[in-house]
Amino acid sequence: MRPALLLMGALGVAGCGAPTAPGACILPAQKPMVEVDFYFGRDIAGHPGVTDAAWADFAATQIAPRFADGFTVLDAAGQWRDPRSGTVTREASKLVRVVTPGGGNLSARVEAVSLAYRQRFHQEAVGIVSAPVCAAL
Repeated sequence: MRPALLLMGALGVAGCGAPTAPGACILPAQKPMVEVDFYFGRDIAGHPGVTDAAWADFAATQIAPRFADGFTVLDAAGQWRDPRSGTVTREASKLVRVVTPGGGNLSARVEAVSLAYRQRFHQEAVGIVSAPVCAAL
């Protein structure tokens, strides 16, 4: 098993907040939100393994229920260096971007998606990056 991504989660979702100062968002229609990017590698044990059908099922059963307001899925080409062996691996990946008001149980929903992917597809990791943003949805 090896990590499923090109980037380990650099920021924890629980500690990140959207801009809250008055006037923090430049455009009047925007409001403070949180952007969460998931990096999902598609190789299993060094071989292509997460098929398009398996991915579609995962997105429908694990991501959509937790982020019902919407998300974007992009095909990506990932690269990752195993910290134990130093081996560089490249693999097809999926990048999922969620823009959400945050708060509530966001951290738990993010962790649930990550855990479900790691367990289902035998991955060591899912990259997660979060940042405060201004958005109009």
